[in-house]
Amino acid sequence: MSAAARHLRQELAKLLEEEGALTDPGWRRAVENVPREMFLGEAIFYQDEGMAGDEWRSMLRGRMPKERWLEMAYSDETWVTQVNGVPAEAAGTTIVGAPTSSSTMPGLVVKMLERAGIRDGDKVLEVGTGTGYSTALMCERLGDRQVTSIEYDQHAAARARLALDAAGYAPTLVVGDGLAGYDENAEYDRLIATCSVRYIPLPWMVQVRDGGTITAPLSGWMPGNALAHLTLADDGTASGRFLPDNVSFMYARPHARPPRASYVIGIGDERESVIDPNILADSTGRFVAQLGAPSAEKLGLGDEVILLDVATGSQATTRRNPKGGGWLVRQHGPLKLWHAVEDAILTWQGAGSPHQSGFGLTVTREGQRVWLGDSDGPSWNLPA
Repeated sequence: MSAAARHLRQELAKLLEEEGALTDPGWRRAVENVPREMFLGEAIFYQDEGMAGDEWRSMLRGRMPKERWLEMAYSDETWVTQVNGVPAEAAGTTIVGAPTSSSTMPGLVVKMLERAGIRDGDKVLEVGTGTGYSTALMCERLGDRQVTSIEYDQHAAARARLALDAAGYAPTLVVGDGLAGYDENAEYDRLIATCSVRYIPLPWMVQVRDGGTITAPLSGWMPGNALAHLTLADDGTASGRFLPDNVSFMYARPHARPPRASYVIGIGDERESVIDPNILADSTGRFVAQLGAPSAEKLGLGDEVILLDVATGSQATTRRNPKGGGWLVRQHGPLKLWHAVEDAILTWQGAGSPHQSGFGLTVTREGQRVWLGDSDGPSWNLPA
């Protein structure tokens, strides 16, 4: 490996330490040793100024100076490697769609590893191999035999395997549904998910040892995000508070929003709204609203919010009251989405509008419950 790449890895570790993402010397050594450039593959997607939000242009590694590629690899940036299931090296010039795989910014990767409490000697299951960079960091610190990683997307998994082999790492790599975990190597001390889930899959609960932890980004379709950190109890339950970090990852494929059917907005009965729809522009506000209406997708901006429940066709649309102050809401369908959102928001505001870290999550075989304040406070059930 070149001296230039080694120097850039050291500079990246220094930057992450200065930013507070990196505090553990063990993870610093891993960042300094793992060649991230190998995990970007042969191409990435990027967006030029003026491009639409769903437009992406591919950039081939072989068509740029080696120095520039290394600078990109060791910047604290997320680089998209797949859009709509199409890898960057196969996309041609441009593509329209949503990212489906990426090399997450190193600062977030390391922060997740630290927040998960992973230490020397731990046996870890990673759900979401992605490019394999985070897998390599764990192999570097823990050793190959301690790391199992599972990836749903076959192309991403094959790409990660090649990169890990080339970099000299040999963890257990599995192609399959990460929500089912990987029972053959259980029990695990730590489970860490690098994809967002709507609820904690029960197989994870079985495969992590008593006293072990699950760290996973929880997200719905509004989307509202929170980073769960749960400890397994010996009675088969798990509980813990959400962490103070606002993080989000791509959805686990089975938890992604279902295809949106055609719909007509602005139908149903109208009344005054008791909350300001702009509260859903706030990340915690969306998280709380999502607790009240967990199957709803949020569309629209500002005063004009649209909530749509694909399964039932229920919807809520808001607008500013043209005859005076305040807002109006029109609801249609069997679920009164805005009623549920109002109740959740008012409960949260009554408690002082805390950040997501003011909430916690308890998981049992009977259900999953997000609570406010402490475990016997106001609570909402997840759609498990």
